[in-house]
Amino acid sequence: MKASAERIEKNTVQLDIELEAEQFDQAVDKAYRRLVHKYNVPGFRKGKTPKRIFERYVGKEIILEEAIESVVPEAYYKAVLETGIEPVDQPQLDVVQAEEGKPVLLKATVLVKPEVVLGQYKEIEVTKPSANVSEEDVVKALDGLQQKHARFITLDEGVVKRGDTAIIDFVGRVDGETFKGGEGKEFPLEIGSGSFIAGFEEQLIDTLVGETTEVEVTFPDNYHAKDLAGKEAEFTVTTKAIRRQELAELDDEFAKDVSEFDTLEELRNDVTNKLKEAAEEKAKYQVRQEIINKIVEGIEPLEVPEPMVEVQLDDMLRNLEGRINSQGASMENYLKYANTTLEELREKMHPDASWSARVNLVMEAIARAEGIKATDEELKEEAAKVVKYYHGGEEEIQRMLENASQVSFLTDQIVREKTLQLLTDNAKFIEKAEEPVSSGVVADEPEIEDTIEPETE
Repeated sequence: MKASAERIEKNTVQLDIELEAEQFDQAVDKAYRRLVHKYNVPGFRKGKTPKRIFERYVGKEIILEEAIESVVPEAYYKAVLETGIEPVDQPQLDVVQAEEGKPVLLKATVLVKPEVVLGQYKEIEVTKPSANVSEEDVVKALDGLQQKHARFITLDEGVVKRGDTAIIDFVGRVDGETFKGGEGKEFPLEIGSGSFIAGFEEQLIDTLVGETTEVEVTFPDNYHAKDLAGKEAEFTVTTKAIRRQELAELDDEFAKDVSEFDTLEELRNDVTNKLKEAAEEKAKYQVRQEIINKIVEGIEPLEVPEPMVEVQLDDMLRNLEGRINSQGASMENYLKYANTTLEELREKMHPDASWSARVNLVMEAIARAEGIKATDEELKEEAAKVVKYYHGGEEEIQRMLENASQVSFLTDQIVREKTLQLLTDNAKFIEKAEEPVSSGVVADEPEIEDTIEPETE
């Protein structure tokens, strides 16, 4: 087989493929042997009709079509490998010549990854953020532990305060009439959570258990129930009880109860260390993002084929759905709560998907230029990390390394990490006094919240 590739447009390639006559003749013979068992030819037992008679009965074109369908996919696949092109969509295939005793000539028009003309990607100037942890960060983390391990008490008397959960009965009216969804019994409402209409919760502060009060609010103009949007409403609310958070004292006993440590000082040190690790990870992430953005912005504009953007969009939506499901919700409920549709969400995410596709292309180009690859040892180490997360052993590692798609995924992860590290190692850092990096979480970086939780026995 022979194959050649010619770029006929910016991101479009034409493949010219030639299959040897002998190879096609063999395919035609196999096609005849398959088809002859499917037709009843008068005067012959099924499957025993001679080829020349069978051709006259069903038509030679039927056999040739069957042969073409059997050889074209493999021929196209081999041509892609031979020419080294990277298709991003299904090809448009045209059969130029397909006759017994002659070579088969095919033309395939296919959309491919755009060529990336790299600009400067080393000695990129970036500001190195501080990874210091302030005392305020440590105090907030310890406060978070207090909140997490707090107990709740139910009060049958008392005054509602911000942060309390008020157990309420309520009836809502618009224009003097009750409305669907405007009534509730024994409803737990956290005061200050913002889960009800703006102004509702604030009007319950300082009310007494057993007290009934009138709450007046206005539904927002963009409220999901169109018949209530922009309307004024009055709620009759009775506070039945109060659930109040009771925090333990921050002392040695607290440290013993919530961690493996015997003293508050040991717990504080552990929290501080974990916050430092988290801040360092965030600083590392920010530096990498700045480097990548400057590199991508510094090259010639890339016209990313829409199929690549769509693949990136699908991946982003799968990740989003995974995060939603991990929180016990569904994509359907998420869309309802966000008052949007899947189509609108895709449209909103499209610019980010396009940018991510550009970043991926540039990263691949740098990896090729630098000859960055994943070694067998690195693949095994990466597989071991994945398997360890699921508490697997050597057998699971071996199965992963024998699975082509999983090896491809691991390879991409390793090459990307090595490329990012190369860019960071070759960056030019500018020291600048800044506020300490917060240990909060930013999009697409490692989750940090869990890292401040001390290990328990």
